[in-house]
Parts: sequence; C-alpha cells; structure tokens
Amino acid sequence: MSDLKILHNPRCSKSRQTLQLLHDKGFEPHIIEYMKTPVSADELTRIISQLGFSSARQLMRKGEDAYKQQNLAEQTLTEEALVSAMVGTAKLIERPIVLFNGKAAIGRPPESVLEIL
Repeated sequence: MSDLKILHNPRCSKSRQTLQLLHDKGFEPHIIEYMKTPVSADELTRIISQLGFSSARQLMRKGEDAYKQQNLAEQTLTEEALVSAMVGTAKLIERPIVLFNGKAAIGRPPESVLEIL
C-alpha cells in the first residue's frame, strides 16, 4: 500500500502504537520520520486541509517549550507563520499523522486512524 503513509516519531508512544495498529491490521505504511525528514510548507498546508482543520494552530503541540519560546500563541500570527514555525521546528507538529487516499487522521487515540482506511 504505497499510498498509505505515516508521519512517525519513534520516540512517541502514540506514534509507535498507531504504527503497530496499522501493522496488526495488515497494512504496511510508508514511514516518514518527519523529525529526520521534515515536511515542506506546501505538504503541511495540504495535510492541514486533509484533516479538515480551519487553522494550522489545530495541528500544533501547544505544550512544547518551542511553542511558548516562539510566542506562537500570539493570535495575530498568519497561517503562513504558523506553518513556517512547524516546518522549522518539527516537534511542534501533532503526531502521528496517517495519510491515505487524500485523507488524513491524527492517531490520538491510535484507533482514530482506522476511519480513513
């Protein structure tokens, strides 16, 4: 299933659980370790749209120190600035994200990704 992808961080328990769930269901996703191979701004914008989010902020890990250090809670920031922050600091991206047939889902909880398969 070359169209099935997971933006994966092996250090994240939810990411590992989601990947294991996919394997248990017989899927072999293409694994993108986004901390090593960052996604582009265009790809991230497309993922935000596929998730049905109205703002890039919905994909951000607001508890990360980088979120506070970069003042990303500032409501006047543009969508481009938010996406740029995630591209520049990948740990700001909520994870894991599963992509399949033009759809996306965040694996929190891991079972939530099954609805797009």
